[in-house]
Amino acid sequence: MKELTSYNRVAGYLNKVFDLLNQEFFESELSRPTITIQSTPKAYGHFSLRDDAWISKNGKTHEINIGAGTLARPIENVCATLLHEMCHYYDYINGIQDCSRGNTYHNKRFKATAEAHGLIANYSERYGWSHTEPSDELLDFVLINGLSDILINRNEFSGFAIGGTGTHSGTQITTTTRKPSSSRKYICPCCGMIVRATRIVNIACLDCDQQMVLAP
Repeated sequence: MKELTSYNRVAGYLNKVFDLLNQEFFESELSRPTITIQSTPKAYGHFSLRDDAWISKNGKTHEINIGAGTLARPIENVCATLLHEMCHYYDYINGIQDCSRGNTYHNKRFKATAEAHGLIANYSERYGWSHTEPSDELLDFVLINGLSDILINRNEFSGFAIGGTGTHSGTQITTTTRKPSSSRKYICPCCGMIVRATRIVNIACLDCDQQMVLAP
């Protein structure tokens, strides 16, 4: 697969990842929304509650946005962001009220949906169960599907860390320190092939007969 270093390629890739997540965690129940890449200050993404956020001659769709300044995180965390917003989407179409306080507080209904669909939900007093991270099931999904890191990122102002993986449209998230990813990346020093693992392993590239090294 070509490296994900261009905006257009990343936009198409996010649609592919959505389809894979939809099949794996939602039995393809969700129709594909319009997936956008825009700045979302202090949030990783959002889901638009409007079913006509985008309109074309083919009809209207919801919107899921992935923060342009957060694309270059480990791919498992980008997947968790997308999956978080897909959980909001799932709750919406099933009539489940998963947020309150102006769509900022994620209640136990959201927690139940998230934890049933590949995420770990963590609690904060102000925003409820809004802070989500990849479960082992999602990490395995990333490995099995050979998903690659996105190598392009909008150059936004520095100085803030973002907690959680997103909320409904227009909602900001508290600043916090993100937990380190439990995924490790191994690279063949000869051909550059990349393999991911959820623990430290001894692994070799059989094509080059070289031991793969842990990426920094």
